[in-house]
Amino acid sequence: MTTPAILLAVLRRELARAGTPERAAGAQAYMKSAMPFHGLDTETLRSVCKTVFALHPVTSAPRWRKDVLAIWRGARFREERYVAIELAGDRRARTFQTMASLPMYEEMIVTGAWWDTVDTLASKRLGEILRSEPAPMRKAMRAWSRGENMWKRRSAILCQITFKKDTDLDFLFACIEPSLSSKEFFLRKAIGWALRSYAWTDERPIVRYVEKNRTRLAPLSIREALKNVR
Repeated sequence: MTTPAILLAVLRRELARAGTPERAAGAQAYMKSAMPFHGLDTETLRSVCKTVFALHPVTSAPRWRKDVLAIWRGARFREERYVAIELAGDRRARTFQTMASLPMYEEMIVTGAWWDTVDTLASKRLGEILRSEPAPMRKAMRAWSRGENMWKRRSAILCQITFKKDTDLDFLFACIEPSLSSKEFFLRKAIGWALRSYAWTDERPIVRYVEKNRTRLAPLSIREALKNVR
């Protein structure tokens, strides 16, 4: 069985082989990242992951979490963190998306602390836990939404972003509420994005919510929320 250290070494070698210096420099500048890039596009990165992961077993939740965190913590290039997120979403780990995995995602969100990693974790990985264990996950996300960490707050707001008609609006509004007065750009943007996402399904409750809270919502949040409203 491949050890986490060997897995990371193989991934790093394949990522470096597939990357380009020009793309790496541009990506690092765009992301304002202190961590360097290998320089891969998303399609190539996922191809590398598919090839390497096919040879790596995903057999138990504890081992899977250990491997994900080993890659995340050991990452020296930013795409290596993207790879950890890819392994976290491996289809073989679908049944592992439970509350037991929330501490792993919490660590990744707090230490990642930037939208390129946080938003994927929030919208996809946290969303899966919310679907599988809605009651305890709602309780946890409400607590996150009231906490001091901005990225956990953003994650709580965005965890239903892909739910469409299955969105629990009362829960969404509850997660937004503690951040309504925040001046943080990433919270204001998340509020607008989450509202706009549901407006694609039904714009009426979003219009009502914006009108009711217009004096409390930031102009940015309002613009984003109503961007596609007819």
